Amino acid sequence: MYVEYVKNRNSPPCVLIRESYRVDGKVRKRTLANLSKLPPELVDQIKVLLKSGHTVTDSRQ
Repeated sequence: MYVEYVKNRNSPPCVLIRESYRVDGKVRKRTLANLSKLPPELVDQIKVLLKSGHTVTDSRQ
């Protein structure tokens, strides 16, 4: 799973959680969630979580 930014012509880009898989040797993408309405800080934390598997803690607490 990974976070992908998909450009839109006259709109802000879509932020999607996607998964890639193969069918008959061809790579396909499946959209699992749309994160477009979330704040960018939260999207960045989700990106780190998907990449590393560890949660991000806030150092201000």
